[in-house]
Amino acid sequence: MKPTSWIVIGALFGFLAVAAGAFGAHALKSKLSSDLLSTFETAARYQMFHALALVLLGILAQSIELPILEWSGWLFLVGIILFSGSLYLLVFTGVTSLGAVAPLGGLCLMAGWILLAFGAYRG
Repeated sequence: MKPTSWIVIGALFGFLAVAAGAFGAHALKSKLSSDLLSTFETAARYQMFHALALVLLGILAQSIELPILEWSGWLFLVGIILFSGSLYLLVFTGVTSLGAVAPLGGLCLMAGWILLAFGAYRG
């Protein structure tokens, strides 16, 4: 994928994280228990952190061409979807078994950071 694609994807995920945060703070605050609201906020926060990681990755990949950076981006992307996505679904559906998907997303996010660090070191 082109480096600018990671920047665009990161920016879109960042936009969605801000929208989710605003939605949680305004529309969901009175409708959810404090535990579910905290879960929703965690999902939005991790989505934003990793949206920024994708933007950083795209910027770095413009000057360093390594396949490991591409893998890092895919791991961040899958990690956001699995981690934040499963938490959003848990909040809206009440299906608690969806919480079991979040650790898989977390592992993807951690692996993405390791590969990003290794790619930056190698580059």
